[in-house]
Amino acid sequence: MNLENKSSQIEFTTASQTLKYGFFWFIAFFFAILAFLFNSPEEILEGQIVILLSPSNLVTDYFAISNVGATLFNSAILTAHSILIIKMSKARINGAVIAGVLTVAAFSFFGKNLYNSTPIVLGAFAYAWSTKAPAEHSLLAALFGTALGPLVSEISFNIGLSLLSGIFYGYLAGFIAGFIIPPLAHHIVKFTKGFSVYNIGFTCGVIGTLFVSIIRSTGREVEPVSLLSSGHNEPFIIIFLVLFSIMMITGLHFNHWTLKGYGELLQHSGQLSTDFLDLNGFSITLINMSLLGYLSLGYVLFHGGELNGPVIGGILTVVGFGAFGKHIRNVIPILIGVTLMGYLNNYDMSLTGVVTAGLFGTTIAPIAGRYGVVIGMLAGAFHLSIVSNTDTLHGGINLYNNGFSGGFVAAIMIPILEAFHYHKEKRKELREPVDPADEMKGES
Repeated sequence: MNLENKSSQIEFTTASQTLKYGFFWFIAFFFAILAFLFNSPEEILEGQIVILLSPSNLVTDYFAISNVGATLFNSAILTAHSILIIKMSKARINGAVIAGVLTVAAFSFFGKNLYNSTPIVLGAFAYAWSTKAPAEHSLLAALFGTALGPLVSEISFNIGLSLLSGIFYGYLAGFIAGFIIPPLAHHIVKFTKGFSVYNIGFTCGVIGTLFVSIIRSTGREVEPVSLLSSGHNEPFIIIFLVLFSIMMITGLHFNHWTLKGYGELLQHSGQLSTDFLDLNGFSITLINMSLLGYLSLGYVLFHGGELNGPVIGGILTVVGFGAFGKHIRNVIPILIGVTLMGYLNNYDMSLTGVVTAGLFGTTIAPIAGRYGVVIGMLAGAFHLSIVSNTDTLHGGINLYNNGFSGGFVAAIMIPILEAFHYHKEKRKELREPVDPADEMKGES
């Protein structure tokens, strides 16, 4: 009987992994097919060349420097690349891996490409090889670490080196960055205590600041840019509604057309590492991802934002982390906090930088999940203030600037909140009546 149960469990796990791979391939083919609806093969090829040769630092909207079809195809390529990396590392697909793949797909709209991602991936796996650790231990560093892709592109094409020297030093810098991400990320999570789900984003911010400081010390400038597009709302509203509806229908289908279990998912704070796949199953996780997609799209449209490369990247990232820490209960307070702070300071809430601060600012959603709506709103407000000033530190070569900022928000707020919580508990103990029986035991 035990053997039968074990056999059926193995069959279920295998089927589940196949289903998750199917989800990834669906995303890749979905974007690849869409690419040819926007542009011809010749235009896509020309756009791809432009993307590969771009410095790509924040904020370089690939819609603006190439075309929509080339950008969608770039995302499809990097999604497929991520799938192959997962297979090669023989890792099990869990919530963190889903978040990683969709984050790669997201940032392929504004900063990541096959050229600048490759050395970072190689560096992350070289670390695993050199420490004799399984390759799967460096998988998340390889996926999320591609946030430093602009470091490779910037050195290769934008600081005045010859082409061969630029490629050599760009790839060397990318390889070194990828190599040191895994050990640094392991220790930096203690800094934020898991209350910023973009842990590697903060790690990449630290590494990016180091590299940019070295480059600037040679007299060269590395600064953020602002290359943005507009006018794509109508087609991408339809695309996203179709995509999120397919996810919702699929999730409901596998969950027997009910939302049973979703209430349990909403009870999690989201603090690292909260893997919804392991805790709640693939069907409920897919429903959660879909709902976050609708919410994120609604947030952008409510503020009159443009669905350009960075904003689309923000929406897809929120959706990806719907498998790993984010849900509507802990995300909404952050969005409200960013919105209130924006209106309080008379920000133009339709600006891409402000809209993406809200979307990517949900990295600190676990703060709302643990400490409630009001504290979550306060965290969101702080995040908008901080994120406006951190990109100059790393010169835009860390694509996860909000992860960098969110790490600071968590590192500042959590010790204070924990201290108040501790004293609140102590005061509660002092107010509790003493049991006479316990008092007599103490005297004896």
